[in-house]
Amino acid sequence: MENNLLTRYSEIVEKNKREIVLLRGSGCKWRHCTFCDYHLDFSSDEESNFALNQEILNNVTGKFKRLEIINSGSFVDLDAKTFQFILDICIQKGIKEVHFECHWMHRKAIANLRNTFESYGIHANIKIGVETFDALFRENILHKGIDELSPAKIAVCFDEVCLLFGLEGQTEASMQYDIETGLTYFKRVCINIMVENTTKIKPSPAVIETFMRNLYPLYRDNSRIDILLENTDFGVG
Repeated sequence: MENNLLTRYSEIVEKNKREIVLLRGSGCKWRHCTFCDYHLDFSSDEESNFALNQEILNNVTGKFKRLEIINSGSFVDLDAKTFQFILDICIQKGIKEVHFECHWMHRKAIANLRNTFESYGIHANIKIGVETFDALFRENILHKGIDELSPAKIAVCFDEVCLLFGLEGQTEASMQYDIETGLTYFKRVCINIMVENTTKIKPSPAVIETFMRNLYPLYRDNSRIDILLENTDFGVG
């Protein structure tokens, strides 16, 4: 489903300042996460995707020397011409650090991406959406498709982690455990608060209230943690 009404370029100016682009690819290849309708932003038309992505990437200035690239899936879902254009833009604009997203199922593609960017002096950070380190909850309720129990082993391939809070069954203790585990094994943690979407998984106002009252004040100023109370808080979407 093509969606040209989304905001696809922004700047993150508070923590870890960087430019961010929301590109369009062929779509998430997992598509089993029960809470997610983000995968609906895709097109099977590679030329159309490249034309859109080129337009978005032309907004990049390099002002922070960091660029985050997100799309409704993993970096492997971007077409080859888009990928080359990303690399060209990074070189032209003096980008020294890039951030990509990747599902666990594509982890074997990460080394090649890192090597490609590193060969031009650009460090690649890879983010995974774990949502929670409670494996039973993650797989039985959220259907994330991560068959590894150990946070340390997950972190071998990944630099940054996304967590999802505000779901029925989560507690203050479970959320704090997830945050502290993320900080222990990953360079950065991105906390997403569940918002209403088209899936059957709904936000829990009580869990969100618990997070906002007891955990948000503890972590909101941590330089290694981004907290998105709305899924558009990075300015894209």
